[in-house]
Amino acid sequence: MITTSPELKLLMNIATVQAVMSRKFDGRLGSLGFTEFLILFHLNNVASGKLRRVDLAEQVGLTASAVTRLLAPMEKIGLVQREQNAKDARVSYVSLATGGKRMLRESMENAEELAKSLLSESDKQALENASVLMRRLGGTVQ
Repeated sequence: MITTSPELKLLMNIATVQAVMSRKFDGRLGSLGFTEFLILFHLNNVASGKLRRVDLAEQVGLTASAVTRLLAPMEKIGLVQREQNAKDARVSYVSLATGGKRMLRESMENAEELAKSLLSESDKQALENASVLMRRLGGTVQ
């Protein structure tokens, strides 16, 4: 048996929990998967109302190419829209479309209920401590 540090055990457990949690959320958010929900959430919460694809990728923890692949069908069904940069044709922005705003509102209640049911045994201080740790590791939600 290989001896594993507490730090590595934590990181491996985070990876496993993320996969399990995503499966639990998928199918409970209407037609959205958890990653699509995160995309809509981040686009909704940015002050400018739009993000470059590379910045959106950073927010959701994916590569820019993975976000581009996810955005194509989301754009087709009216959840997001693409905007060209007037100063630089190589840069495009993504913003929420009307359908995306509606879908986010509709799925938010289910997401909140599921999160509370998964973490119902946790006290507020433990949740805050975990959130601080997640942000130190690269989490983006304040």
